[in-house]
Amino acid sequence: QVQLVESGGGSVQAGGSLRLSCSASGNIASINTMAWYRQAPGKQRDVVATITSGGGTYYADSVKGRFTISRDNNKNTVYLQMNNLKAEDTAVYSCNAKLATTILPSVTLTYWGRGTQVTVSS
Repeated sequence: QVQLVESGGGSVQAGGSLRLSCSASGNIASINTMAWYRQAPGKQRDVVATITSGGGTYYADSVKGRFTISRDNNKNTVYLQMNNLKAEDTAVYSCNAKLATTILPSVTLTYWGRGTQVTVSS
């Protein structure tokens, strides 16, 4: 069984910073892409940033230059450093990992965390 657990959310004033973490645990054989998504009230869930196992990154235009995604492959953990936060960044942030388990090492599935709330006040 695989679990993804996020941490680091909270409330901050505009211009502030937060660092989110997401750790994957369980019967993991390998992890490919890890990503952060967010969903604001009444809106669809959108991708924020992704990072491949080799370190290649992608950012949504709305966060470029302010957010940085990174990962520690030894800890099966992905991070999201969020700087210069804006009110429009308020959302539930969820992590996502495409990985293979030791039970089915040739099959890659997508797993999700439950999410962590980020609230930015202006």
